Amino acid sequence: MFNSTPPDSGSQTIYSVSKLNVAVRRLLEGHFGQIWLVGEVSNFSAPASGHWYFTLKDERAQVRCAMFKNANRNVQIPVASGKQVLVRAKPALYEPRGDYQLIVEHLEDAGVGLLQQQFEALKTKLAAEGLFASEHKRALPEQIRKVGIITSPTGAALHDVLSVLARRDPSVEVIVYPTQVQGENAPGQLLMALNDANRRNEVDVLLLTRGGGSLEDLWCFNDETLARAVFTSRLPVVAAVGHEVDFSIADFVADLRAATPSAAAELVSRDRSHLRQQQQQMAQRLWRAWRSYLQQLQQQQSYLQQRLQPLHPQQQLQQQQQRLDDNRLRLQQSWQRALTLKQQHQQNLQQRLWQKQPGKDVQRLDEKLQGLIQRQQRAMTQLLQQKQQQAARHAHALQLVSPLETLSRGYSISFTESGEVIKSAGQVKPGATIRNKLADGELLSQVISSSSEKN
Repeated sequence: MFNSTPPDSGSQTIYSVSKLNVAVRRLLEGHFGQIWLVGEVSNFSAPASGHWYFTLKDERAQVRCAMFKNANRNVQIPVASGKQVLVRAKPALYEPRGDYQLIVEHLEDAGVGLLQQQFEALKTKLAAEGLFASEHKRALPEQIRKVGIITSPTGAALHDVLSVLARRDPSVEVIVYPTQVQGENAPGQLLMALNDANRRNEVDVLLLTRGGGSLEDLWCFNDETLARAVFTSRLPVVAAVGHEVDFSIADFVADLRAATPSAAAELVSRDRSHLRQQQQQMAQRLWRAWRSYLQQLQQQQSYLQQRLQPLHPQQQLQQQQQRLDDNRLRLQQSWQRALTLKQQHQQNLQQRLWQKQPGKDVQRLDEKLQGLIQRQQRAMTQLLQQKQQQAARHAHALQLVSPLETLSRGYSISFTESGEVIKSAGQVKPGATIRNKLADGELLSQVISSSSEKN
């Protein structure tokens, strides 16, 4: 039975529709943060504002997306309906309509993007397990008399390594463990060669190498099973996969990474440049330590950005920009419908007059009709001007409350070295360094003295 008694306000919270949408939007943004997903673009639209609106779908579901112009200007590929893409986005709610949508911040082609995403996922997983930790890296033997090379017997990498070893130390004995270094069978053959070298235990160090190539060409060196075999290898492993700018999972797990096959050959051989080799090894260790520290800072920055995102003024501006686009579209559609109706009415009148053929009445009614059309056009023009002025006033009002507008009038925001907003003189001490954000940049300042009005 229907209960007509109103709910008890002391035990239940009564929401308005707008407050409910605000609460749901904050819940979505606070829970998910940034996510990655892949799908097909459909219903792609790029209005005059420069923002993109489209639907991302797969075979069973779809979701609306908005990508604002400050983000889509960095997209490097053409985007149209039917395109398979990989996006980084934030779940959100468009409050005026109550529509669930994604705010897309990054978009790329799905093929290369998925490979890179798989690479980063495996890299994060193995790093968390400690496979990249410096304490597990073994130093190369002081005396290296036999070098095992795991590579293609017909590749340029083997030729480069043998040339360097012959030039630097011809006494070094080389044993080649032949394998494919590209293609579907390559990971299994690389694993077999590595296990065979450890079983035979006839060399002092292993060199895992091949020449440069694309991400797809080097993908066999990103195999998880191969990475774990390198980590558990009884023999020290030097990885030299691709060129200097190429990095594979095997590079991170190996005891030492060389930029090129030739550089790896220099690391496992001795000559007058032995001191330079030691310096290079120290530089490699320093680089790994710095890279690990940088990754920690990036993760911390990402966490802070997710916390600040729901409070950022840009999000409010994006909501207003999307609402302005909707209002402009509805106004155009309304004006077009009204014009179409008037044209249809005019055609009906002309047909009726043609059937009756009233000479003077036709002329009088035609003049009256022209006057009505002119009045209608003036009314539509006036209505359009009113709507444009209303939209301009809304934009101006939004600009007046923007923090950036406050900064442009000569104000600034001061932050401590840890990034906290300075609200009181007691937060800083003489000698401290503070950062002042202005409308057009930032200043670093050193506090000479501080005083508080409470003192």
